Amino acid sequence: MLSAVEVCLRAGAPGITVHPRADARHITSDDTRQVGELVAAWGRDVEFNIEGDPRPDLIDLVVAVRPTQCTLVPVKPGEVTSQAGWGPDAPAGVISAVDRLRSLGIRVSLFVDPEESAIRWAAAAGAHRVELYTEPFARAFARGDGEASFGVYARAAELAHGLGLAINAGHDLDLGNLTMFRRLPHLAEVSIGHALVSHALFVGLERSVQDYLGVLAG
Repeated sequence: MLSAVEVCLRAGAPGITVHPRADARHITSDDTRQVGELVAAWGRDVEFNIEGDPRPDLIDLVVAVRPTQCTLVPVKPGEVTSQAGWGPDAPAGVISAVDRLRSLGIRVSLFVDPEESAIRWAAAAGAHRVELYTEPFARAFARGDGEASFGVYARAAELAHGLGLAINAGHDLDLGNLTMFRRLPHLAEVSIGHALVSHALFVGLERSVQDYLGVLAG
């Protein structure tokens, strides 16, 4: 696991994201701590992002590790991967988690759908950033309707920027649809896992990271 992180960093990745789920099927708490130590010692400006639902043990882990950023995402019991973003009906525990992390100087990003109500809620909740849930765009792109969906995301990004939020994005982005999505106004960061690792099976992890950096650079 640490060797994979090192390969990504040597290839030029500007950040590492981990998602410690409650069942630890992706990464354990101990793994997360070790990745945090490796990133902190890397010797250049690399960000560490821990994402997950705001359950008490996850927030305590984030407080202990002190990553650059924590991305809070909703989790449904039994889900394979994220299915939707937060909105105004999010539980009160989300805002209390935002407050706690902000007080420690940890940047907070909230995973949201590209909807006005969700973005305004995230700004009111005190988030520094939003991460736009991009599966709907990826599906539209695959159908040949990417431009219409991209317009929805562009308007959402402009609204978020106007409210003082920086814009991240993630979910089902790949080398194909990034050629369009990289044009998103004010885009600061994308998180890509599954597609990057799948590509790495054919070209190797270092080359896969470099391919994605190349597409993002245009």
